[in-house]
Formats: sequence, C-alpha cells, structure tokens
Amino acid sequence: MYWDPMPTVVASAELPVVGEKDRRLGDPDDYCRGLWEERDWRNVPGPFYGAATDSCWMGRLIAQDHIVYEDGMGSEVVFRQPRDARETRLLLSAAWVDPFRAYACDGDAHWTVELIRDWWADRAKVAEWLGRLEREWSVHDRDQEREAADGLRAYSRYLDNGLETALREYTFWLDNGRPAHSHERLPSLGR
Repeated sequence: MYWDPMPTVVASAELPVVGEKDRRLGDPDDYCRGLWEERDWRNVPGPFYGAATDSCWMGRLIAQDHIVYEDGMGSEVVFRQPRDARETRLLLSAAWVDPFRAYACDGDAHWTVELIRDWWADRAKVAEWLGRLEREWSVHDRDQEREAADGLRAYSRYLDNGLETALREYTFWLDNGRPAHSHERLPSLGR
C-alpha cells in the first residue's frame, strides 16, 4: 500500500540527521531545492528525486535501499520511494548532505498518471543502463564502485519485482488523494 511521506517531511525539522546526532534536518525547503526540469531520468516516479546532486557518493551510506549513483557525474538517483517515516528520514538525511541541495520532494506536484506510464514503458532503457553499469562497476578495482554495483543490482531486482505494484499504487494515490483499499482495483501501467 502506498504510504504518503509528506507529513513526515513537513514535521522533520527537529529530527536528527542520520549519523549526525548533534545536527537537525531543519526546514526541508532549505536543502530539498532540486528542480523538476533537472531531475535525472533514472529516478523512479514518486515524491523524491535527485536533480544534479553532488554528494560525493554519500547517499548510499545513509539510504542504501533507496539511492544509486549514475555514471555521468556521480549524481544520486532515487530508485525506491520511502515506505514509512524511518525511510523518509533516511532520504531526507541523504538530501541534507548534498552540497548542491539538489534533491527534491515535490514529485507529487509534477508526476501524472500519463508521465508514470511513459516512464514505465521506457523501463527497458533503465534496465539496459543498470546492466551495463553493474557489469562495469562490479569488477572495478575500487571498493566504492563495487559497493555501488550492489545498489544497481538492488534497483534491477526492484525493477523486475515490486516496482510495478508500487507505481500502480502511486498512480491511484495521485488520482484519488488516498491509498487504495485492498478491494479496489489499481490502475494499469499499460505496455
């Protein structure tokens, strides 16, 4: 079932940054300033996305079940949206450490059912990128790239098993402003 992270985002200012017990997240508007037009195409649809981030590969240290790195500039990509308050805090903490402040959590204002269907229809492009980069990084001589390959494998598994249901739940959320009940039919993503 889709979980709305926005109440946690709104109430997050006094939460400690993960791994920084003496620092608070503060106002998300101060560090979640990514622009929709600059989001990376590999971000999965949902409220959170990376847009030209530069966190020196810190995001996976904080939110490894949610973030992978792209191979052009090393920017961070959100491959799994949060499913509860703890996971939302992890993503917010990863956004907090980004010196470019290029994460965003306003995806609900931009994604439409049609855009989600288009993204899903183009998933073979994502799968090809994941496979190519995972093959390259998994045999790299640096530990950091080999660990990053673990994230690419996790994204690939999620793309094959679980993401379609999550996106169907998200499209229902966008259309209805609430999670679907178990008896309600979720919209198709088509192709």
